[in-house]
Amino acid sequence: MDQIQSFGKSFAANFSPFAASAARSQQYLKEQLGQADDKTQLPPDYVELEKRVDALKQVHKNMLAVTSQFSNEAYDYPPNLKESVLDLSRTITDKVQLLSMANSAAEAQQALTKPGPKPAPKTFNHAIGRASIASAQLIDHSDPLATALEKYALASEQVGEARLQQDQIIQQRFNSPFTTTLNTNLNVFAAKARRNVENARLTLDSAKSRAKNGPLGFSLPSVGAQKKPEVLPSDDHLTEEQRQEIEAAEDEFVGATEEAVGVMKNVLDTPEPLRNLADLVQAQLEFHKKAYEIYSELAPLIDGLQVEQERRRVIDATLSTRPLYRTYVLYFSGFTSHKHLRASKVLGYISARGGS
Repeated sequence: MDQIQSFGKSFAANFSPFAASAARSQQYLKEQLGQADDKTQLPPDYVELEKRVDALKQVHKNMLAVTSQFSNEAYDYPPNLKESVLDLSRTITDKVQLLSMANSAAEAQQALTKPGPKPAPKTFNHAIGRASIASAQLIDHSDPLATALEKYALASEQVGEARLQQDQIIQQRFNSPFTTTLNTNLNVFAAKARRNVENARLTLDSAKSRAKNGPLGFSLPSVGAQKKPEVLPSDDHLTEEQRQEIEAAEDEFVGATEEAVGVMKNVLDTPEPLRNLADLVQAQLEFHKKAYEIYSELAPLIDGLQVEQERRRVIDATLSTRPLYRTYVLYFSGFTSHKHLRASKVLGYISARGGS
């Protein structure tokens, strides 16, 4: 007999967690079906904290959905651009250095196609730099446009490298801590504390329901009987076992709620998200400052080449018209009686002015 009682106690102890889980599941199902009339309400302050935590969680998801692209080197790379492996085999700086030492067209071509120790990154700035250096080799090296394209290629590579440095900083100082906050503080600590509150509430409501409707937690309506409003029995009508079960469930619910409030306040009060955002902005600021400095140095050089090209164009145009002007003068001077004298004077005048 003692063995049977011992087995019964052992079975009840081992079965208790499963019974509690089943009771919570049954209570949850009743609530979903609209059959629970006395659902315990959570404190308003607690509900407000839940809303704030959910909002902060969505903030992290929204930001990471975009900033995660900083881990993709080619996020701004032209999607329809077709570059070969040879195009990406060497950096622009390496190509420019090799081209400056090339003594023939074959050596220049080898400088553009021979693989180097470091492959070229696939970013927009690097791509436009490669297009510029390749274009510069298609025209005469003395052409100001070739010089400008080469300088623009080097500047574009520098901007591209600055962008890669920005991306690395953002990954380290924004994406990584933001992901940790989302996956740990929000999805683990806060979520676990809230689940504990929900489980405690379901346990409490399940205990109340059993005290009111019997061990099953609900009453079986008789045929033809009119449903009566369910009223929770007063403490005087509760058995000692029911009273102890409800009081224990209430204590568990209050304790879980207080703990969850503390956890959620800690999650909400941390300065980490704002600090991470400041680091994100600073990284972008440094990149754009660097790009501004590079282009500010490049722009006057390009303008100078443009001015020089225009000056040469004017000189060439002037020189190209002088032989026609001389022919024009000599032709019309022939209608005078002293055409040889007049022609010599005109030629002397042109020579004095620097004509050919």
